[in-house]
Amino acid sequence: MVEVKRLGHASFRIDGSKTIYIDPWKLSNPVKADIILISHSHFDHFSKEDVNKIKKDDTVIIAARDAAKEFEVAKELVPGQKIEIGKIVVEAVPAYNIGKEFHKKESGWLGFIINIDGKRIYYAGDTDCTPEMEKIKSIDIALMPVSGTYLMTAEEAAKAVKKINPKKAIPYHYGDVVGTLDDAVRFKELCSCDVEIQ
Repeated sequence: MVEVKRLGHASFRIDGSKTIYIDPWKLSNPVKADIILISHSHFDHFSKEDVNKIKKDDTVIIAARDAAKEFEVAKELVPGQKIEIGKIVVEAVPAYNIGKEFHKKESGWLGFIINIDGKRIYYAGDTDCTPEMEKIKSIDIALMPVSGTYLMTAEEAAKAVKKINPKKAIPYHYGDVVGTLDDAVRFKELCSCDVEIQ
């Protein structure tokens, strides 16, 4: 069984045959990680302090180029690449803004598709609704940012979910730096799939 838990803001932990963190930040009472994924180097997604709290000797760190270079041992991914860690496959997909300067496409920042224990989980990253999302298929759980300002709004995230057509969606990127619970509620109202607000 695979469980996905939002840890606040844009941070998640996936518990299955392995424990996977995505963008760990401001962690309290963390468990150790088998795999850590870092989408990009903005402070609310990349915290070396939090990575050090959850890292073991054999933890695999997978990160966008600018974050990967901050570690002695990390696997750098660019959009379009994939990596296998045992039976788990992590695919890197592009995450960027359209018409905004906060997350430029040329930065090579990431979203992830995590294939674990027969489930496909999509973490969008800090992104707008992009044309590449049309190619993302067979997703069980989509983790979608909803705050607007630096990335897509709740309305735009709902449009992205319609493209992706996951079985379930979980909103994030609210309740801390930008965005409120109202953004998550609005997203839920607009989506046709099951939405879990955590």
